Amino acid sequence: MDNLAAKAVENLENIKKNKPLIHNITNYVVMNFTANVLLAMGASPVMAHAGNEVSEMAAIASALVLNIGTLSDPWIAAMMTAGRKATELGTPIVLDPVGSGATTLRTSTARAIIEQTRTSVIRGNASEILSLSDAGARTKGVDTLHSVDEAAETAKELARALNTTLAITGAVDLVTDGVRVVRVANGHPLMPVITGSGCAATAVVGAFLAVDKNPVTAAATALAFFGLAGEKAGARAAAPGSFQVALLDALYTITPEELGQKCRLSGD
Repeated sequence: MDNLAAKAVENLENIKKNKPLIHNITNYVVMNFTANVLLAMGASPVMAHAGNEVSEMAAIASALVLNIGTLSDPWIAAMMTAGRKATELGTPIVLDPVGSGATTLRTSTARAIIEQTRTSVIRGNASEILSLSDAGARTKGVDTLHSVDEAAETAKELARALNTTLAITGAVDLVTDGVRVVRVANGHPLMPVITGSGCAATAVVGAFLAVDKNPVTAAATALAFFGLAGEKAGARAAAPGSFQVALLDALYTITPEELGQKCRLSGD
């Protein structure tokens, strides 16, 4: 077993053992599914977005997940408050810039979070990630118009510029901090067909960051775990409805040893 596979085993073991509290300020569409994903894998989710409690919640959480999928001014303010508290305490933050590049509000909010907080990982599709660069990129809603490979070099440059780790998800996922690059080949074609799969992947990254302070290995092993769950679900389900249920079952039943054997991680 190589080092990345061994790290995947260790991370999942620690999640199941420690049940880290993951604070999510996420969008209306995916709240229930995201919470169930975290519960299934062994983490403890909390969905708290009220401005007068997010600072307290961020102070007791093991990781903070910020998702801009359904923005409003109060939610933006709550994200900033929680993000600043997490930054102050050194708690890892994962940002999901859902639809960044599609509208000014989404793009400006994602960039403001990056500027005002210390994000450990930014997880998005290629177009969302590219929109965070100075050059920008136009996206079609939350769907990607760019491939992971097209974004790879820009991602390395952008990761260095933002001093963060970028996790770009696609047919093959790419994780980079600007120096190291890890590709994740686990996954299934039905994953993009269910609402919230990307958002759930971001929450899984948050759980792995809670037990692994290296953003590159945390994000890569998290995406391998989530992708493997997709593979197992796809072997049982032929359509999106049953696939979503099977995905939760797979997240619950995958053992650390199985993840170590079946994760497909390769580093440059």
